[in-house]
Amino acid sequence: MTGAYAVTVPKGYRVGSWEVREPIATGAFGSVYEARSTGADEDLPKSAALKFLPTGTGTPRQLTHLRELAEREIELHRRLRRPRLIRMYETLTVDDPGRPGLDGATVLVLERAEGSLAALLARSPRPPHGPALLAQICEGLAQLHRAGWVHGDLKPANVLLMKDGSARLADFNMAAELEGTHAYTAAFATPDYTPPELLWAEIGERGRQIRPSADVWAFGVLAHLVLTDTFPLPGGTPTTRRDAAVRYARGTDELRLSPQLPDAWREIVRNCLARTHTERISGETLLRQVEAAAGTGRSPRPPRLRAWRGRRPRLVLAAAAATVAVSALAYGITAWAGDSADGTEEGGGRAPATEKVVQASYGDGELRTGKGVPAVYRPLIVDSAHECVQEDVTPALLAAMLKVESDFDPDLSDPAANEYGIARWTPRVLRWWIRSDGTTPKAIPEPPFSPAESIPAMSRYLCWIAPRIDAKLTGDHRVLIAAAYRTSFEKVNDAAGVPPKYHDYAARVAHYLKEYTPPGKK
Repeated sequence: MTGAYAVTVPKGYRVGSWEVREPIATGAFGSVYEARSTGADEDLPKSAALKFLPTGTGTPRQLTHLRELAEREIELHRRLRRPRLIRMYETLTVDDPGRPGLDGATVLVLERAEGSLAALLARSPRPPHGPALLAQICEGLAQLHRAGWVHGDLKPANVLLMKDGSARLADFNMAAELEGTHAYTAAFATPDYTPPELLWAEIGERGRQIRPSADVWAFGVLAHLVLTDTFPLPGGTPTTRRDAAVRYARGTDELRLSPQLPDAWREIVRNCLARTHTERISGETLLRQVEAAAGTGRSPRPPRLRAWRGRRPRLVLAAAAATVAVSALAYGITAWAGDSADGTEEGGGRAPATEKVVQASYGDGELRTGKGVPAVYRPLIVDSAHECVQEDVTPALLAAMLKVESDFDPDLSDPAANEYGIARWTPRVLRWWIRSDGTTPKAIPEPPFSPAESIPAMSRYLCWIAPRIDAKLTGDHRVLIAAAYRTSFEKVNDAAGVPPKYHDYAARVAHYLKEYTPPGKK
C-alpha cells in the first residue's frame, strides 16, 4: 500500500463488522477498499466496498465541501433503494484516536462492483453487450426520476459493472431532489455530458437549476459513445466539443451522428440531444424506446435487503450549494485498481482523459505533482488553462496564482477588500468573466463563488490580459500577467514591469511558478 491513496487503511483493519482487504480505488479525498464481513448478519453480504471519507479530520474550511458531498450521497442512498442504483448497506464512523488520519472518518459500506463502464470502454470500445447495458442504465435513470431525483453527473465513470455483468448507477455526490420541475445542484459538471443550456446557466445562492432532461442529454451522449466509440459533437478535446454544443444550441451547427450508429438508436440519440430541454424525449418514453432498440425486457429486481439500519453519521451540510468537483470513477472515486489507462485521449473521440487518470497526477506534464497543489483542483486548473490560446497562460501559472491569492481556500472571504473565493474575485469584475460563452449576466454575482466558477473565470481573464502586456517588457511575462490580474495591464505597461506595490506578490507568484512547473518545461 503506497501513500498515493487519499485515505490509507492498512490491510486487516476492522471497522464495525468489516475487515479491510485489498485497495480498490482512490480520489482526491476518499478511498475505497474491498472488505469482508466478520459478523453473522445473514442480511449483509460476505464482501463489500468500504468508501472512507475523512470527514472528521482536518480544518473546518477544508472539510466543508467534502461533508456536503458525503451528506448528499448518504441522503440519496438512505431514501432510495432501487435495483439499478448501487446499494449502500450501512454507514459507520471510525473511532480511533490512535490513527489521526482515520479518526472520525465516515465509512460508506457499498455493494461490491467488479469495474466501471469507463474502464470497459477503454479496454473494449463498442462492446457487443453495449445495447443491453444502455437499457439498464436508462432503467436506473427512470428509477431516479420517478423518485424525484436528478443524477446530475451521468457518464461512463459513474456506471458500475457488477459480477454478473449488469450495470448500476453510482456516485450521487451531484444528485439533487426535485422541487417541482427543478432541482439545485453544484456549479460543476463534466462538459461532454452537460446540456448546452447549463453551460451558460446563472448560478444562484443554492447552486444551478437542473432538470431531469439534463440526464436525458447525458444519456444520449453516453449511448453514442458506447455504440460508436465517438462523441456526437465534433472536436478532439472536451473544450472543443463543448464549444460545438454551444453552436448547436444556437442553431449555427447541426448534429453529425456517426454513420456507425445503428438505425434503431439514431432517433433515440437525436431525441435525447434535442437543442432545448422542452424538445427532449421524456424519461418513461425514452425507457420504452431504449428497451425496444436493445431487444431487452425490464430486468428482474435484485433481492431486497432489509431497511437501511446503519448509524447515520453527524455531518454538517454546507449552506452554499456550490461544491468542489470530485471526478468519479466507480464509487465516486477517481482510479479503479487494475484499470489500464495511460491518461491520453486516443483518436476517434474516445472517453476523455479526465475519466482515465488519477486526479493526483492529472496534467503532470504541465503541472508538477507532489508540490502541494490539491489533487481535487488539478483537472479544473489544467482544463481551464487549456481553454486559453495564449501560451503564457499555463496550468502552473494558474496554480501559482491560486496559491498566492488564497492558499487554495475555496471559502476565502475578505469583505474589507470585497474579494471572495479561491481566486479572490471582486463581484463586479467576476461578472465579466463568469460565463464561458462570453455573455455578461445582468445581475452582479454574489458570493460565495465556487472553484468551478472562479478558476475558469481566472483563466479567461488572464487570457484577455496576456496579449495586452507590452511584448517589449523584459522579465517573465507570466509574472507580469499575474501582476496585471492584481492591478491592470495598463499599470504594468506604464511601470515597464511590475509596479513597486506588487513586487512581493509577483515574487511569491514567481516562486510557486517555478515550484509547480515540471522540469524541462518553460
